[in-house]
Amino acid sequence: MRLCVKSVQLRDRNIRRIYFDAFPKKERMPFFLMVLMSKLWNTQFWGFYDGDTPCGFAYFAVHRNLLFLMFLAVDNNLRSKGYGSAILAKIRDTYPDKKLIVSIEPCEDTAPDIEVRKRRKAFYQRNGYSETGYQIKLSGVVQDVLIANGEFRKCEFRLFLALYSCGTLWPRIWRKEGCL
Repeated sequence: MRLCVKSVQLRDRNIRRIYFDAFPKKERMPFFLMVLMSKLWNTQFWGFYDGDTPCGFAYFAVHRNLLFLMFLAVDNNLRSKGYGSAILAKIRDTYPDKKLIVSIEPCEDTAPDIEVRKRRKAFYQRNGYSETGYQIKLSGVVQDVLIANGEFRKCEFRLFLALYSCGTLWPRIWRKEGCL
């Protein structure tokens, strides 16, 4: 595997397909808006290719000492082959001094897709992420907050989101039940 990174463009149909396959409609941003936002100084939308084969993508924002990975997906046919870990490694290598934050759906036993959620959480944990004990509600979906390369601070993350969105993103962040 030899991954190369390209900035995602509006015409990238394969990356668009991977995005639409990986995320339910209620959790998606409009694709054109992601491409547009990636033209800003603090947002990246990277497509990953193994030769000419589109493998996946990462969409994230960086500001000060934080990086928030909002979307990461690998092509359905290439999952469990190391591409996701390689993508995370590329991000970590590019931003070695940043705290890396990701939010994922919680592993609640009553969730209809509990096995998928457990695999996703295990994937991030294998790649150095740990639970923060916090949850956030984004796009109407409650998610657990995970972090790598540092200690999570609620006020720091809230400020990051506000600055990133020019004050339009102010989601609720709270401690999960049973976490001290």
